[in-house]
Amino acid sequence: MCRAAAAAAPAEACGLLLGEGRHVRTAPVTANVAPEPLTRFEIDPAALIAAHRAARQGGPQVLGYWHSHPNGLAGPSPTDRAMACGDGRIWAIVAGGAVNLWEDGLDGFAPLPYSVHEG
Repeated sequence: MCRAAAAAAPAEACGLLLGEGRHVRTAPVTANVAPEPLTRFEIDPAALIAAHRAARQGGPQVLGYWHSHPNGLAGPSPTDRAMACGDGRIWAIVAGGAVNLWEDGLDGFAPLPYSVHEG
């Protein structure tokens, strides 16, 4: 995610968080198809549909989404808050070379602790 964010700057990079339960196994990059990619992100709908189809066929589940904030602000932006739907999915925000996780809950975003396991 950090490499993709750096490569996309000054535009926002984005992708999916795939795995099982609360364990993210992969975070594939998707195209940012937002009309204003310098300040917004929109995951390519074809990639999102394909991921949901793969999950229905036994593949990893879509646990959430990730995107970058090239401005360096690590928390959910007002736009992120407006676009959130309170579905409990994980949002990873890449800013300043770090990744912060948030849960999109009914009461808004709540920070999520995490650890990284190699392998």
